[in-house]
Amino acid sequence: MKFISIKDAMKKGEGEVSIRGWVYRERGSAKLKFIILRDVTGTIQCVIEKAIVGEEKFQIADKLQIEASMTITGTIKKDERAPTGYEISVKDFELIGESIAFPINKDQSVEFLADNRHLWLRSQKMIAMMKIRSTVFGAIDEYFKGEGFYEYHSPIFQAVQCEGGSSLFSVDYFGKKDVFLAQTWQLYAEPAIFALEKIYTISPSFRAEKSKTSRHLTEYWHAEMEVAWATFDDIIDYGEALLKHVVGKVLEKNQEELKILERDVEKLKPTVEKKFPRITYDEALKLLKEKCSMEIEWGKDLRTIEEDELSKLFDTPIAVTNYPKCVKAFYMKEAPGESPYGEVVHGVDFIAPQGYGEIIGGSERESDLEEIKRKLEADGEDVSQYEFYLDTRKYGSVPHGGFGFGVERVISWICGLDNIKDAIPFPRTMLRYKP
Repeated sequence: MKFISIKDAMKKGEGEVSIRGWVYRERGSAKLKFIILRDVTGTIQCVIEKAIVGEEKFQIADKLQIEASMTITGTIKKDERAPTGYEISVKDFELIGESIAFPINKDQSVEFLADNRHLWLRSQKMIAMMKIRSTVFGAIDEYFKGEGFYEYHSPIFQAVQCEGGSSLFSVDYFGKKDVFLAQTWQLYAEPAIFALEKIYTISPSFRAEKSKTSRHLTEYWHAEMEVAWATFDDIIDYGEALLKHVVGKVLEKNQEELKILERDVEKLKPTVEKKFPRITYDEALKLLKEKCSMEIEWGKDLRTIEEDELSKLFDTPIAVTNYPKCVKAFYMKEAPGESPYGEVVHGVDFIAPQGYGEIIGGSERESDLEEIKRKLEADGEDVSQYEFYLDTRKYGSVPHGGFGFGVERVISWICGLDNIKDAIPFPRTMLRYKP
């Protein structure tokens, strides 16, 4: 017996088919049992008649519950009354795995669903998200390889911080305490551009942020790139092109999933069709004052509330550049004279529309060895721990830069999710580390 997917069975449209999957819905009477069977490709109504399968088999069918696994052989035909327009008249079936009192139903609380995440993954919305997630990961890989980048991997165990010591996860590394889970690959990526020139990775990153917001995870997936001989504008160009490619692929491949998630695809199309606005931090403050009645002191980082208001003014992601030096990391290159208000750096944040916040953060990297040392000392860091990184500025340094792309934030935006925790199969947060 050759099994085909539900989608392929519906494409066939008529004749005998054999399918397999899980019971999504069930109802029946003394003579008929209606099963909605699901597999990864979709759902279909299957009708089991006592007169056809016999008394013994019908007794088994009559006891089927949601999420039981089974195989079915029968005749498929079009039926407009069926939920997906097709119906299978069952000739025979086999119960493969029994399911009794499956605990998930539509009335469960958010906490209950989180506690039972291993079962909630079977829901239609989670399946839709995971399919889109797979497309996103594939599109990232496709984009960078198409641009001539090499895939490169850096260590997860690291002995230095890059994005702020307060958000580090320390680990007991054979008795050593000054070892941390990676916040980013960057400090170990920069040395590789002097060999490979254009590199990227897709890997987990870890931030010990004591945040309970709908936008933060302690473990998330990071698509990062680093490229030699790059200007600041080059880095922004790569970020825009990557986002266009990713969103374009989802619109191409995942229309059914976006429909399940009730996502308005018209709100995603401008990202593919339009050029992204590029504004400086100074211009962002001016827009917030004039359009949103928000007075922000120069030198303050943009918080979630400001990013959200700014995002409402555009229907595509926006690239905000030239942030004050005081709010950005030590490795960002200074941009003297580019703001009349103070010292700024060639750093960029891409802010997603519809209030989904920062989705890419990048910069041109500081090339001045002494300036990097000075910044590290000002941050209270032991410069000797960064000797491997400083060596990259001693031996043939070149202009370069890169960015980090928060995969779950992008998925949240594309899917129109209310919470980033629904953009990953098993979210890790300040309060949750299991299941």
